[in-house]
Amino acid sequence: MRYRLTFVVGLAVGYVLGTRAGRERYEQLKKSARQIAQNPAVRNTAETAAQQGRHFAGKAYHTVSEKVGDHMPDSVAQRVRSLRHANGFPEDDWGTSNT
Repeated sequence: MRYRLTFVVGLAVGYVLGTRAGRERYEQLKKSARQIAQNPAVRNTAETAAQQGRHFAGKAYHTVSEKVGDHMPDSVAQRVRSLRHANGFPEDDWGTSNT
């Protein structure tokens, strides 16, 4: 509950400050955010973090599969596989990016 209250207070403060700053300040902040996002160092760091996340997710997937695989009903396993194939996801696709 404390985190919800903190979020709501932060949202309210941001709204009040944003409305007082006006459109010009908003455009300035948007331009700065875009420049930061297009910075090669930031992009490389984000891609590295994404690759590490996919790597650890893969390891966790295999670890959980080994421990839970025999305990999961076949109907559940079949349903998951069918949903993955229906949505066009290959068997071990973790959202790799070519960017």
